[in-house]
Amino acid sequence: MSPYTATLGIALESLSEEAATLVLPFRDENSNPGRALHGGCAASLAIAGAQALARTALGDGSGPWHTFGLQVNYLSAAIGEDVRARARLLRKGKELCFVAVDVATAEGKPIAHASAGVRARFGGEAARLVRAGGDDGAADPGPMGPHIAKTPFIGGRGIRVQHMAGARSRLVMPWRDTNADASGGVHEGAVLALFDTTGAMASWAETGPGRYKASTPSIQAQILAPPPQDDLVGYGRVVQRDGELFWSDVEVACASDHRLLARGTVIYRIVT
Repeated sequence: MSPYTATLGIALESLSEEAATLVLPFRDENSNPGRALHGGCAASLAIAGAQALARTALGDGSGPWHTFGLQVNYLSAAIGEDVRARARLLRKGKELCFVAVDVATAEGKPIAHASAGVRARFGGEAARLVRAGGDDGAADPGPMGPHIAKTPFIGGRGIRVQHMAGARSRLVMPWRDTNADASGGVHEGAVLALFDTTGAMASWAETGPGRYKASTPSIQAQILAPPPQDDLVGYGRVVQRDGELFWSDVEVACASDHRLLARGTVIYRIVT
């Protein structure tokens, strides 16, 4: 496991080349207001299970690794409940593993389903990453921005809002040891926490604050290389709204050189 998974409280219950089971007892620091498990925490549990299984199936010497494709569908909320992730191997190739992960409460209520593709680089050449598109540099956190870091799970990652207006968002996550993978870079789960939150804040940047119900039904993300040890910045932009559903394009880049590390879409729902 890693400093990041230890910080969240994730424990490995079983592991083989075919399946893995991870458990996560409820902690207030992993929650949203109302004691609901944060979506980024559920995604972290799923990606930790997929990575543990893929690394075991491909072998310790096959790294470094990154999740080149991930879809997480959120099925229901876990409110003050322990959760468990069960990962199963769908197919193993020479350097790619395809994994399905189901996250459920201890009583069996489905929370999320994930499909992941993990790539092993076998010590090969590092990825040549392009620069992120970024934004125009505006810095208006809006009325909600200053309060986002007070959410336990988001605040625990160090995430803060720099810009949140006009259906666009920019969030930053500084490097900290408690967000680290076992390899010393940022854990992919922490990357997903920034990714998910950036997309959600872009949606809120279109509606503005209100007494609304909101959640993330789905995320689709591609992590383009093993995350390094660096501060990260997330850029979000709503590209489509259909009633209560919002589709936001999200980029996550290294703050030091603006290399694009992760990209994809967050589908967010705000019931107004």
